[in-house]
Amino acid sequence: MKRRGFLVSSLAASALAGATTSVDATTAEAGPAVAGREYYELRKYQLRRGPQQQAINAYFRDANIPAMNRLGIKPVGVFNTTIGPGSPTLYVLAAHSSVESAVTIHDRLTSDPEYLKAGAAFINATATEPAYMRSESFLLAAFAGMPKLELPAETAENKPRIFELRTYESHSKKAHRTKVEMFNRAEIAIFRRTGLRPVFFGETKVGAGQPSLTYMLAFADMEERMRNWAAFVADPEWKKLSSTPGYTDPEIVSNISNVILTPTPYSQI
Repeated sequence: MKRRGFLVSSLAASALAGATTSVDATTAEAGPAVAGREYYELRKYQLRRGPQQQAINAYFRDANIPAMNRLGIKPVGVFNTTIGPGSPTLYVLAAHSSVESAVTIHDRLTSDPEYLKAGAAFINATATEPAYMRSESFLLAAFAGMPKLELPAETAENKPRIFELRTYESHSKKAHRTKVEMFNRAEIAIFRRTGLRPVFFGETKVGAGQPSLTYMLAFADMEERMRNWAAFVADPEWKKLSSTPGYTDPEIVSNISNVILTPTPYSQI
């Protein structure tokens, strides 16, 4: 147990050191570091249609989310892919107050008897009946310009809503830092003014496809999404910013991918 605890602590310290260095470098020109910056654990589960989908939803609804909440980790969002590759795919988003919280979450969950009991079917799944096909995990650090996750009004009112999850990859760390700076200094504000409602912005600290950033937007429906993106693209300030030398997409963004997500009935986002 001492050895495992040492390994977990060491991993958390290493992740924290790397994240802090990168965040400081990114915000060196944008201003001082922001206190209370969150870290996001984004997980993606590839599933097979049928019983696997019901089983994983039961696990998150009845075991994982209640246990995460007991540990003070909230909100936890769970989403089905509406438009995007690899359907069915389930996305899970959890907001953490620190890197250590994200790194040690598995050990803390497995120390909870209530979680182990409620999630037994998922946790003890066999090779012949796996709980999912494959999973990927990403650790993201919140932007200085949006240090905390923001819930859309529809969530609190339990109204229909959709989310767009977008990932921007860059060809170099320098180009990536420029894109993050662009969001922090002006683009997030233009988003808000033109009706694009961000849920979070995060830099990838652990995960594939680096250097990259990921953000999530909330909409009431696809109609609102089309209308507000059109307003953003036509915005004079955005046109000026996006055509400024050094800030154009060909210079700093090498690939953009996005998926449209629908929250599960029990999602907290």
